[in-house]
Amino acid sequence: MANMNILITGANGLLGQYLVRDLSKAGYTITATGRGHKRLPEYAEAHYTYIPLDITNKAEVEQVVEAARPDVIVHAAAMTQPDACELNKEECRKTNVLATSYLAAAAAKTGSTIIYLSTDFVFDGKEGPYKEDDIPAPVNYYGASKLEAEEIIKQSNTRWAIVRTVLVYGNILSGTRSNVVTWVKDNLEQRKNIKVVDDQIRTPTYVEDLSKSILLIIQHNAEGIYHISGKEVLTPYQMAVQVADYFSLDKALMEKVNAATFSQPAQRPLKTGFVITKAEKELGFAPVGFTEGIRRMFPQITH
Repeated sequence: MANMNILITGANGLLGQYLVRDLSKAGYTITATGRGHKRLPEYAEAHYTYIPLDITNKAEVEQVVEAARPDVIVHAAAMTQPDACELNKEECRKTNVLATSYLAAAAAKTGSTIIYLSTDFVFDGKEGPYKEDDIPAPVNYYGASKLEAEEIIKQSNTRWAIVRTVLVYGNILSGTRSNVVTWVKDNLEQRKNIKVVDDQIRTPTYVEDLSKSILLIIQHNAEGIYHISGKEVLTPYQMAVQVADYFSLDKALMEKVNAATFSQPAQRPLKTGFVITKAEKELGFAPVGFTEGIRRMFPQITH
């Protein structure tokens, strides 16, 4: 069904840019939507149409979905900074919860399948890594907003899949954005001391793997919840060590600390990360390791 029409929200973001590239490469017709003007690279121009969309505007959502009549909506747009969500709960609720309800309702009208991007932050971090059927219990407002949106998706009158993911890293295709890899690299290259948490665990996710998993879900016509991440269970400090080793930077500049060192508005779950057996078995999902992810971000550096 390569002639399917797919609408992507958050197309200007890190994941959104890879989705536009990968899904158009796979032969789908793409309607890319994002806040404001297009920030996507030009190379795939022939394969997608870009439409500015404010997902918090119900009438605009209805109009765009009705005009595009997509077979699938990939809902990747969200407010994802936990501290910003904690400090601006109303804006977070509008962006993460209400917008999802507008999209779900519009999808039901056009008979579109909806694929919703969620997060490990729906869990409390006491018992990770988590499987799909573990019980969510968010410890911050960001996680709570994503969990509420998941419930909206589950109760929607249309086919759905929920993709939860963990600590996504990678290079944005157009523009710049900081992530765990570039943050460590840039600071150590400038000989700056950094404090890195060693009492949280995650299974970091390379952005291309996440994009490919969504392609697999579409190709398999899969439904339900999928945990998508890397396989390696790492603390942020262990990730920083791999970054420093890869670029031959000075690890002495890194100080190992615990999460209590930082006073942040939003509490972070301590031990998350995912068990990805379901995605491996049902979708053939096979993520790269963390060092391989770094190599793909910086292919020009030879080892």
